[in-house]
This record gives sequence, structure tokens and C-alpha cells, in this order.
Amino acid sequence: MRVVVQRVSSSKVVINNQISGEIGKGLNLLIGIEDEDGQEDIDWLVKKILNLRIFSDEEGRMNLSVQDIDGEILVISQFTLHASYKKGNRPSFIKAAKPETAIPLYEAFKTKISQELGKPIASGEFGADMQVDIQNDGPVTILMDSKNRE
Repeated sequence: MRVVVQRVSSSKVVINNQISGEIGKGLNLLIGIEDEDGQEDIDWLVKKILNLRIFSDEEGRMNLSVQDIDGEILVISQFTLHASYKKGNRPSFIKAAKPETAIPLYEAFKTKISQELGKPIASGEFGADMQVDIQNDGPVTILMDSKNRE
């Protein structure tokens, strides 16, 4: 499971000209799921993301987590995070999980991160054509992969 973690001052996702999810200060999470992913990947990523100290403290140091600042989270499915681009110029998405595998894991991720955060999160819609407006703060962008835990 891959997640692009972005520290944002605001973010929203629009589907069919309607806002599906919107947050203020917090984290925008783009999540890509592959067939080998499971609950262990979700548990590890949620713990890491919620404790990631990437928000500034009073001295301007990145020393606070999204929980510390009572921040918000927007989760968006992003199968293109598993693109293979080594052969040719058209990316292959063969490593991305099919919807029957990915949707339950995506929903489980959203549920787990909301429970651990202690409040509702915002989200996009799996498989929808989405327009994402991200006001990246910093910018701070971190790529996490549950298969690279060391």
C-alpha cells in the first residue's frame, strides 16, 4: 500500500461539480492499493501517518502530528501510485488492485484512520473522476510504502 502524505492548509475533492470532501489544516492522503495489501498494511500506515511529526511547533520546528494540532484528513484513492513506467511510455497499472480487492481495503483504511483520529474524515469516491484542489503547506510531501518499513 502506498500513500502520498501532504501537509495542507486546505484541500477538497470535487466529483461531478459537487464537493465530495473538504478539509482545512491537516493531511491530504492519496492512497494506492495492490493485491498483496491487507489489514497489517493499513494498521502500520495509520499508526505512522497519525504520529508523523510534520507540523510546526511554537519554535517553527516540524515537531507536531496531525493529532497534536487537531487537524483534519482527506483520503483519496489513487491507483496510479502503482504505475509501472519502465517499458515504453504508457504506464501500466497491472500492480494496482482490482476494485473487488481495493474497495474493501480503501474503506477499511478510511474507517481505521477515522477511529484512531477520533473524528470523521473527508474522502473522495473510489473509481470516480475527481478534481482535487490541494493547498500544500510548505510544501511537505512524503511518500510512504507499507512494503518498505525499514
